[in-house]
Amino acid sequence: MNYLVSTALSRFMTKDNTHQLQPVEPFSLFSEQDIALFQEGRHPHLYEKFGSHQTTFQGVSGTYFAVWAPNATYLSVIGDFNDWDQHRHHLYPRWDKSGIWEGFIPQVAPGTLYKYFIRSNAGEELRKGDPYANYWELRPKTASITWELDYKWKDSNWMKTRSQHNSLQSPYSVYEVHLGSWQRPDPNNHEVFYNYSEIAARLIPYVKEMGFTHVELMPVMEHPFDGSWGYQGTGYYAPTSRYGSPQEFMAFIDAFHQEGIGVILDWVPSHFPYDEHGLFRFDGTHTYEYADMRKGFHPDWNSYIFNYARNEVRSFLLSNAIFWLDKYHADGLRVDAVASMIHLNYSREAGKWEPNEHGGEENLEAISFLKNMNATIYSLFPDVQTIAEESTSFYGVSRPVFMGGLGFGMKWMMGWMNDTLAYFKRDPYYRKFQQDQLTFSIAYAFTENFMLPLSHDEVVHGKSPMLYKMPGDDWQKFANLRLMYSYMFTHPGTKLLFMGDEFGQTSEWNYKSQLDWHLMEHTSHQGLKAFVKALNHLYRAEPALYIKQFEYYGFEWVNVSDYDNSVLAYLRKGMDPKEDILIILNMTPIARENYLLAVNENASWKEVLNSDAEVFFGSGVINTAIVKAKQEAYNGKEYTLLLRLPPLGAAIFKKV
Repeated sequence: MNYLVSTALSRFMTKDNTHQLQPVEPFSLFSEQDIALFQEGRHPHLYEKFGSHQTTFQGVSGTYFAVWAPNATYLSVIGDFNDWDQHRHHLYPRWDKSGIWEGFIPQVAPGTLYKYFIRSNAGEELRKGDPYANYWELRPKTASITWELDYKWKDSNWMKTRSQHNSLQSPYSVYEVHLGSWQRPDPNNHEVFYNYSEIAARLIPYVKEMGFTHVELMPVMEHPFDGSWGYQGTGYYAPTSRYGSPQEFMAFIDAFHQEGIGVILDWVPSHFPYDEHGLFRFDGTHTYEYADMRKGFHPDWNSYIFNYARNEVRSFLLSNAIFWLDKYHADGLRVDAVASMIHLNYSREAGKWEPNEHGGEENLEAISFLKNMNATIYSLFPDVQTIAEESTSFYGVSRPVFMGGLGFGMKWMMGWMNDTLAYFKRDPYYRKFQQDQLTFSIAYAFTENFMLPLSHDEVVHGKSPMLYKMPGDDWQKFANLRLMYSYMFTHPGTKLLFMGDEFGQTSEWNYKSQLDWHLMEHTSHQGLKAFVKALNHLYRAEPALYIKQFEYYGFEWVNVSDYDNSVLAYLRKGMDPKEDILIILNMTPIARENYLLAVNENASWKEVLNSDAEVFFGSGVINTAIVKAKQEAYNGKEYTLLLRLPPLGAAIFKKV
């Protein structure tokens, strides 16, 4: 029996066998192994120990509280159950010098508001939310709420088969969503949101219709400031109460799974804000963040960086990653700002950062943490994916840890995104001089498991919406965007598209409002939406577009040198040559009749998608008949195809 429990039993058993409990009873959920793993930075399930947990002690129901505050001299639980009195319910420090304070408080029920009152070694008095709280008050209020995560899941079919959906050899097309601004009850009132259930009822049919395989949710972890979009969180173990309760968020994910759609969560282990109720200086010292501000302060985001050298912090973050996969059945984590984690000089000028022990720029502690995190995740959940937002040429981000990599499943292909947008912004007349910029991505496309992202970052802060990045008149803007999406969906790698990009949002994303759904009254926007839908369905239907999406042998240039006409042609290859897909891109507004394309094999091809089809708001330059190869030496190849190339268009063919 636990020593604290047995002590309490002997002290408070009366002659009539009733229990006269103290305001706080000595009690613990921690084993010696828990403490050891916590202090080694390897505990994956701390959420089962820390925080608030409903339990029964001596036949009395109440709540067990546990918090890590190693530099506190006094710590109590304050809340609506004791009129926020700091003197009535003090927790007990563990005898093992772990820095953990804990205790059982009788009669504290689920739904109780609470915080921790902390007096530091220096005498500073702090009132902090619970780092492990499962539920928080709606901002601007900042109390934690005692809550249990009981829920009866109905997604067993999905969970049994999701390895197929999340496989690196499966179609993986992600719709990135900010829950508060996809749709709103009142677009002009940013204080009113749909709840999780209402969002699911609207979003699931839309995602399913559009053919996306997954949604990625911008951070849903509790955060105090709407304008941070969730990327500056204070409640790492709680979905935001803006849209409802933890169980309602579970039901939200459950509903997606029942419709065959995966859910990826944005996760931010890189930095946190300095709100007084949050993690910053939690016990009056730099508990969770580096004390050296050359490592501990993030100049770009005015926030603080986790101390990856401190094992207890590593356990906090590791357990948090596991928590969302375990308790919420998340299908993956997109890990934010990995580049800032692993580079000491990220966004820092010379002299404002300190090299590591080997004189290098790498944060060895963060690298070690990420390797351990990914290895642990894939050992416990082999059917999920971790995806790194990493913008440098750091080796092996998506390579296994045993090969020296960081162990992520995928990495965002930021180079592809930057080069592609820069190319398509150019007047088509000048594209022939910049074609190598567009094709360069293939030179390194297979060095990592790349995801091609057109994310929220590309349509904010004056960057303009995706449609208005395109040159030309209104028709050309839509044609260019359809062409760019064609290139994206036929380029090796998985896909991510931010909400609104699929129908041609005409204003920058604004988290205070909703998407410009009124644009769907126009045939141009209807056509773009229909084309993205068609691309998704083609991508999912044709194995050649995904089965070898991370392999060099799944791609072949057919024509990469027609600079004068700004035409590119390439093959995507399946396991069977009969599955091959031929893609031809015409980057100019000039329709090319009788375009001669040199090919290596005698085959017949049928056009399966054309971005210039009238149904997509195109001009209708399509290939209606079967295109048969003709034996005719040209450009060093034995056969030719005679094609119609649409203006600013993509023609996609399959063998027949």
